[in-house]
Amino acid sequence: MKLIVRKSRLQGTVVIPGSKSHTIRAVAIASLAAGQSLIRNPLNSSDTQAVVACYRALGAAIDTSDAKLWKVTGTGGEITTPPEVIDVGNSGTTLRIAIGSAALAQAGQTTTFTGDEQIQTRPIGPLMDALSELGAKCTSLNNNGKAPVEVTGKLTGGRTAVAATTSQYLSSLLLCAPLASKDTQIDVTLLNEPGYVQMTLDWLDKQHIEYEITDSHGFATDFTDLICGNRRKESELICVFKIKGNQSYKAFDTTIPADFSSATFFLCAAAMSAEEVTLLGLDFADSQPDKAVVDYLKAMGADISIGPNLSAAAGESDDSQDSVTVKAATLKGAELDMNKTPDALPAMAVTAAFAEGSTKLLNVPQARSKETDRIKCMADELKKMDVDIEELPDGLIIGGSRPKPAELHGWADHRIVMALSLAGLNLDGKCTIDTAEAIAVTFPNYVELMKGIGANMELVNA
Repeated sequence: MKLIVRKSRLQGTVVIPGSKSHTIRAVAIASLAAGQSLIRNPLNSSDTQAVVACYRALGAAIDTSDAKLWKVTGTGGEITTPPEVIDVGNSGTTLRIAIGSAALAQAGQTTTFTGDEQIQTRPIGPLMDALSELGAKCTSLNNNGKAPVEVTGKLTGGRTAVAATTSQYLSSLLLCAPLASKDTQIDVTLLNEPGYVQMTLDWLDKQHIEYEITDSHGFATDFTDLICGNRRKESELICVFKIKGNQSYKAFDTTIPADFSSATFFLCAAAMSAEEVTLLGLDFADSQPDKAVVDYLKAMGADISIGPNLSAAAGESDDSQDSVTVKAATLKGAELDMNKTPDALPAMAVTAAFAEGSTKLLNVPQARSKETDRIKCMADELKKMDVDIEELPDGLIIGGSRPKPAELHGWADHRIVMALSLAGLNLDGKCTIDTAEAIAVTFPNYVELMKGIGANMELVNA
């Protein structure tokens, strides 16, 4: 499909859908728990349907007939290994977290995972090695450290080290280690995107899972004290996790908060081209790292205010949620460390193209190992619009430019397609972005919500 976008002036209110990252963690933990869990306001997208199908194959009973309330009857940690290959589609988070869950199967029982063409280019070798050191056996069928991969139980615990070039490696280990028969120690020698690990720890805390963290000197510490903006060199010990074995997950009833990653596109669009747009459902107390996009935009001069989220029905404030109101302003270049927020790179790159002066998006090398090499892809597409852009090994430098409409390639990457659509909202003429069907991976009603606040965009069959 193609997404056709024309210049627009945005105004109105939009309710942001549920978090993909929280939905996937909720399904995984509910599937490993005993009893029935209730997941309210889940995100319904290709990625989250992939995690549902995956954990059904591993033995959980998952009822998604009510889009607003998913019911999961868990396995109590007793993983079933299906005879068929589990295809995770385009969901890298599902693949990495589910590999850890599959490692809990009984000794000798094997689960095979694969995914689409993009998934088969994304590395999982460090996670496979760590799981193997903890008692499982992981084999890359193409011998390249990528999917398709076979996982054979049984994870028993022990000691391993992991260089978390993506936070998903560490999150996967933290989620499966409590169910191992022995205690587990994980030495973390590299840590990108620490906010997503904090999300995982928040889930463990709610489940009363016992673990402890020590710093590189062996002193007990809180994980939030370890989170910093600077990327450490690989092989330098950052922290150690010690997770008690023979624990269990309990059934729960929870509401999924709104997705800051999805909100990024509305925040950036409004900062460039809004009379006034208000986003509802966000919770700044939540650990989602992409809430930092608000700070990025403020650093560039955006007009953003945060207040209580009012209930439309009762006119009362909801203390658990915030409203974010954004008005267009003159944006100026800034230097931004994006190590914690690689998913925000495409949208911030487009926003920078419409700012005055130079913007540096730095310290985010892991953006090259997402669904696509997002650094290279964004540089290629913005150049088509005559944007002054320089590609760095770990980021981009975007100069103040006068972007022009163009025929753009979305690279079948949902975040690239949506990011490029933001450019079209600010250009005289028409921008066309191909492979727009990729939007459904995380945000199937993106176009509908954008049109609801005045965006001139439409999806058409290619």
